[in-house]
Amino acid sequence: MKIKHTLAPIGGGLAAAALLGASLAGSAQATADPHWKSSESVSAANAKAIAQFWFENNGAALEAATYVEEDTTKVDKLTSTGTATTDTKAGSVAPTGTTTSTSKSKNVNLPKTIGKVFFVDQDGEKHWCSATSIQGKYANLVATAGHCVYDTANDEQLMDNWVFVPGYYQGKAPWGIYVGKQAFVHYDYSVYEDYDRDYGFVSVYNGVTISKSTDTDSRKHHGSIEVEDAGRLGDNVGGQGISWNQPLKKAHYVFGYPQAAHPDGNKPFTGVTPKWCYGTTTAKTVGSAAKKIEEHVGLKCSMTAGADGGPWLLKYSSAKRTGYLNGVTSSFYDQDENDRVDYISSPYFDGETYSVYTAASAVWSGKLV
Repeated sequence: MKIKHTLAPIGGGLAAAALLGASLAGSAQATADPHWKSSESVSAANAKAIAQFWFENNGAALEAATYVEEDTTKVDKLTSTGTATTDTKAGSVAPTGTTTSTSKSKNVNLPKTIGKVFFVDQDGEKHWCSATSIQGKYANLVATAGHCVYDTANDEQLMDNWVFVPGYYQGKAPWGIYVGKQAFVHYDYSVYEDYDRDYGFVSVYNGVTISKSTDTDSRKHHGSIEVEDAGRLGDNVGGQGISWNQPLKKAHYVFGYPQAAHPDGNKPFTGVTPKWCYGTTTAKTVGSAAKKIEEHVGLKCSMTAGADGGPWLLKYSSAKRTGYLNGVTSSFYDQDENDRVDYISSPYFDGETYSVYTAASAVWSGKLV
């Protein structure tokens, strides 16, 4: 197992990612498992107000949000560092909610689980990342990048007004809006800004949809929108499985909503619809000096920022639209130095990743209305 840092006492005073501004804090459980840090829970009453905030003006806030700007104008170059360091036996949790397609199209069927997470930063700016629904004990779990939960560069939380919208398209939420209840990240990511642990898992409340609005003009305000229960996330769109300590050089489908321009200014993506890449991961783990990355996994792909947090799915079935989450898009690279992103990378999912996932998976949420 890679030991990169000495863990500080769990009761340490660092403020980290939080829902509604609450700082990440080690819980009683963290004493026994120091690999993760969690936020305080968002109450159902506050969560309902958050959903209404994003629903206002026919989803105007959703459309106004911009992608998290991981700097792709000065992309780093990956270097090979060695073989993946497994810390336990390889394992996996099976996906749920499989949807068998009768289509004979040669195109890849996009997973129903893919969507965007939206949040407001401390400057009041609305942002989004890519994410996916993932199998959990209570069918209420979302996986994304750690930097879509906590901004290490500015030492600030990104969880104010945090929601997940599966199947998002131009301000529309076809399966409802799912408000984050509690976020979990790796201890080393929140404390040491360790991008080798750039992943996060967030439990979400049942989805909500608009049932009634008492104000139809552009001057809508909080409380003017009534919402109704849309059910659990996993029941509506399914949940991808998860795997850890898997061998490298395996085929993956990667999904996300890229939007940023390439370093040369070319803008091939809109961020409106999800895109995908398919390829085999690098035979060795890779590093990046700029972000102190030592053990990422690389994959050839031209998606740019906006795809951050999107799932890397092992054994993806286009017919069933499910696979096993074995990574999330973290960073972007220009390997051939032609000012175009041509590689992306993900943290290597190991036993510590599984422990963060397990802690998040155990959080029950329930209905908002």
